[in-house]
Amino acid sequence: VNQLLAEAYSPLGHVDHLTQVMGLHPHYLESFLHSQFYLLRMDGPLPLHCRHYIAIMAAARHQCSFLVSLHVREFYRMGVCLDWLKGLQYIPQRLRNLNEINKLLAHRPWLITKEHIQNLVKTGEHSWSLAELVHAVVILAHFHALASFVFGSGINPQVDTQNANGFQAVYISNYCTCDLASDHHLDRDLSSTSPETTDSVSELEALMDRMKRLQEEREEDEASQEEMATRFEKEKKESLLVGSGDLEDEVMPTSKVSQFVEDATFGYQDFSRRGEDNPPTFRAQDYSWEDHGFSLVNRLYSDIGLLLDDKFRTACDLTYYNMASHEDVDTTMLRRALFNYVHCMYGIRYDDYDYGEVNQLLERSLKVYIKTVTCYPERTTRRMYDSYWRQFRHSEKVHVNLLLMEARIQAELLYALRAITRYMT
Repeated sequence: VNQLLAEAYSPLGHVDHLTQVMGLHPHYLESFLHSQFYLLRMDGPLPLHCRHYIAIMAAARHQCSFLVSLHVREFYRMGVCLDWLKGLQYIPQRLRNLNEINKLLAHRPWLITKEHIQNLVKTGEHSWSLAELVHAVVILAHFHALASFVFGSGINPQVDTQNANGFQAVYISNYCTCDLASDHHLDRDLSSTSPETTDSVSELEALMDRMKRLQEEREEDEASQEEMATRFEKEKKESLLVGSGDLEDEVMPTSKVSQFVEDATFGYQDFSRRGEDNPPTFRAQDYSWEDHGFSLVNRLYSDIGLLLDDKFRTACDLTYYNMASHEDVDTTMLRRALFNYVHCMYGIRYDDYDYGEVNQLLERSLKVYIKTVTCYPERTTRRMYDSYWRQFRHSEKVHVNLLLMEARIQAELLYALRAITRYMT
């Protein structure tokens, strides 16, 4: 069924590498394809060619040539406004006005204010309606996060045999895992006595123990509200330092997609290193997806809220009740730690969650991986992917990437929708 679904929904008419890797989780893939198809092809406020161009603008923020070339091809297929593909200076002013919100959403969504919204929807010949803007924002968040998934899973570019448009499908990352879709064990080629395997086995046992201990502690005593808030701030501060040293003098490659990017040096900011403040804390109970974001987005762009909600739930609830070689494991705690850690890096706090758990469950190499995939996916390397959870199957690491992707989409949407709500009130 999924093969047929994927072919029907794929822009290429065949199953691309992205869909193959996601297909390790068929239940999720179905939800993903439905929402992406709706976003790009079904009735909605924006014309079809604009949707694909916005997808290109979003993917280019992270130099994701895999996604850019996919949508450039779509654009050629439609055959309209082809000179837009020469770069941002060829597109209408109205579309260019999205550059600012594209950039902020991709790298520092907490900076989005109701003034940004006002500038886009104010009257004038280049103005956006709120419905169009919501459609655009969902496309931007979707493709920023999808770029995280593409780099995080090492997805290779399709080789375009009829590369008529001369747009090279080149890949920037030095990392490829074609074999991901086959889900073999990373350690299979190591003899079982090699030190690395025993290491990773004990790493797995240690993680299982910590989960068990946390579960017991949770049943015993509740931390106070103040203590919970302090743990969040501590984790947020630390998350800003994670991985920043590892990436210090990175020279960014000249990008194959630079004609679609404005202000290319603007990126995620490690505040603590620059002596500035952390991202301000965004309390989820003041503006949550369930209570606020969902109804606003669904009202302005009908049904997209339902589709996004289904996708968030599917990713968060997805479980096969196993961890590497262990069966009958409840992984709820681990899944929640992954999701909440991403939100923590964006300054979003759940007051009913103990952020001490994040520290207990996610070891440093995993945190470096999460930070890189979420905040600067184009810097992800195969080494980072291999260095955490060495006993786990590929499909389990792909599952991690699905959670990171959905957490990222939701974080971006919360900031954008909160700004839209403030503009409307």
